Amino acid sequence: MSEAAAARFDSPESPPLLALSGIVVEFPGVKALRGVDLDVRAGSVHGLMGENGAGKSTLLKVMSGVNIPRSGTIRVDGQELSFRGAADALEAGIAIIYQELHLVPGLSAAENLMLGQLPSRMGLIDRKALRARAEAVLRDLGEDIDPSTPVGRLSIGQRQMVEIGKALLREARIIAFDEPTSSLSAREVENLKRIVRRLRDEGRAIVYVTHRMAELFELCDAVTVFRDGARVAHHPTMETVTQDRLVTEMVGRAIEDIYGWSPRPVGEVVAAIDGLTGPGLRAPVSFNVRAGEIVGFFGLVGAGRTELMRLLCGTERATGGSVTLRGKALRMGSPRRAIEAGIAMCPEDRKREGIFPIASVNDNINISVRRRYARAGLVDFAREKQNAIRAIRDLDVRTASGETQIRTLSGGNQQKAILGRWLSEKIELFVLDEPTRGIDVGARAQIYKILYDLAEKGIGVIVVSSDLPEVSSICDRVLVMADGRLTADVPRDEITPERLLGHALPQ
Repeated sequence: MSEAAAARFDSPESPPLLALSGIVVEFPGVKALRGVDLDVRAGSVHGLMGENGAGKSTLLKVMSGVNIPRSGTIRVDGQELSFRGAADALEAGIAIIYQELHLVPGLSAAENLMLGQLPSRMGLIDRKALRARAEAVLRDLGEDIDPSTPVGRLSIGQRQMVEIGKALLREARIIAFDEPTSSLSAREVENLKRIVRRLRDEGRAIVYVTHRMAELFELCDAVTVFRDGARVAHHPTMETVTQDRLVTEMVGRAIEDIYGWSPRPVGEVVAAIDGLTGPGLRAPVSFNVRAGEIVGFFGLVGAGRTELMRLLCGTERATGGSVTLRGKALRMGSPRRAIEAGIAMCPEDRKREGIFPIASVNDNINISVRRRYARAGLVDFAREKQNAIRAIRDLDVRTASGETQIRTLSGGNQQKAILGRWLSEKIELFVLDEPTRGIDVGARAQIYKILYDLAEKGIGVIVVSSDLPEVSSICDRVLVMADGRLTADVPRDEITPERLLGHALPQ
């Protein structure tokens, strides 16, 4: 921390750069925030934690002017402000880097950086000045990005840096990050941490929303915990905080072991993949999954894990190799064939590929099994409703009702609804790609229990994860990929972070 920032941060006389007091936000039938307070000082990183649906995102939207509180005050540098929209928040020096980035894919990196303040000359965009300013801010962020590249062609990490660059160009003094590392590679995560520390040392106030405990303790100077729309705990320093205490504050109960793995019998081979080739793979891939076994797949971004799963589940057409399920060779090539054969996939991007956002929870659970409930072209809605009720109950999907639009649910509850969809089918092999990305600690523990229950029933389970503690803790063995190739098959008693990372690095 710079001397000036440290002096301001440590001074008890100076007001917080951002002070929210008594913030109340209500939606029809829901009190999203219940009189919340939050103080963030200049030259500090303030962590926000809580389960999905606890109110963190709603608070960020209050800060950004998107949600207008029913009551409460917002002060920036001691001055009370009233936001009527996002433009007012930007004018006050507040920028939010959302988990779902707000960029225009078809425009260049430079145009996205300067959107709303494009330099002009004689009524036309000054392309030379645009490029120069964009190059300067990207260089300042340590990014080697051609400013003329369309944002849609950039990696997620590079797009995130463009968002941060936008905030810097608007001279934001208060910057909030919403789950910023959920989709980044290990290298991109380290680069982001470097940027966050630099912004802090420049005297900016940083709000950092994360579910990842390691990041919280590594980056944050203070932490506030939310539960059910209320602030339930505030720790002005991290020196006396423990992970167990934060988890208890978040979920209202102690979770002794979030992973909860225990040995179980492993049976015969459920799925045998032999010499599979296709887009994203540089060498044929062979492996098997046994009944009751949870097999992890680990690798860095671009390793080919997701591409392999898409080939296995018929989302992409394989160019060679075979898939055998319970001894029967499958004719692959489409998701429908895979589902009918007994293979189901929960995709990495649940919002784009896993759910039908404007449809109800009931419809999302029944969408696949509906064909089984139709008679003479008519759907048996009574059976569908009972199926959804059973899934919602058994998987503890937290929703006001089965008719609620699924897009309003938290990420963890959306994931449980997707699992409920496949549990309505006769599935032999479950494939889950990043099953807990962006999901809080309480919902994670519930999802892990569902996976263990599936394995106990003799179902084969594949978990693709870039979260080292997760893949090391819940899986019976871990297959590692690098550069489109399978590089290692590591049994549970030999799993260490160093070994997995060693095999994940391209040779």
